[in-house]
Amino acid sequence: MSDTDTFIDEVSEEVRRDRLYKTMRRYGWIAVVLVLALVGGAAFNEYRKAERRAEAEALGDATLAALEAESPADRASALAALAEGDAAPVLALMAAAESLAAGEREDAVAALDRIATDGETSADYRQLAAFKALLLTAGTGDIEELRLGFATMAEPGNPYRLLAEEQLALLDLRAGDTEAAVSRLETMLVDAELSAGQRTRVSQLLVALGADGEPEDGA
Repeated sequence: MSDTDTFIDEVSEEVRRDRLYKTMRRYGWIAVVLVLALVGGAAFNEYRKAERRAEAEALGDATLAALEAESPADRASALAALAEGDAAPVLALMAAAESLAAGEREDAVAALDRIATDGETSADYRQLAAFKALLLTAGTGDIEELRLGFATMAEPGNPYRLLAEEQLALLDLRAGDTEAAVSRLETMLVDAELSAGQRTRVSQLLVALGADGEPEDGA
């Protein structure tokens, strides 16, 4: 290779290097910003994780402290005061249970009704609260109101459908309509979704009512 070729190569290399430096000076800040954003984002995520963990631990400690209160009424008040955020439905259900243990049935029903009608609470918790509230008034409440409530719970797709059907049968008995109760219970007995425990209860109730406590052949 001649000296001229070597000189040309060196000049070309210098030109490329100069262009690279100019490009870096012009756009290098973008790379710096991206790196800072990635590092800052990772740090913020770690901070949020630590913050959520600390909040969860604090809530757990407060819940344990509430459960250690001396009386059910005190436990209910303490749990109700904590019922905020994502854990609100669970804490509210626990508070309702403590109210019931304290003999404050009306307070328990009111707490359950609030959960059941809270549009921001998930459907699972709303359905559970609604069913529990109905159960607490099943023995003394207005039959037609209870029938309407349990009929809603007995609609297809509701996880408490068969439990609600059982309560409807008991309401039939309370109203003196034994035939309707037996018919409803016999229909339940052949339902494939009926649990073993509930099947036993239904069979025993049918026998007590003078009916056959076993499903018909071929059902």
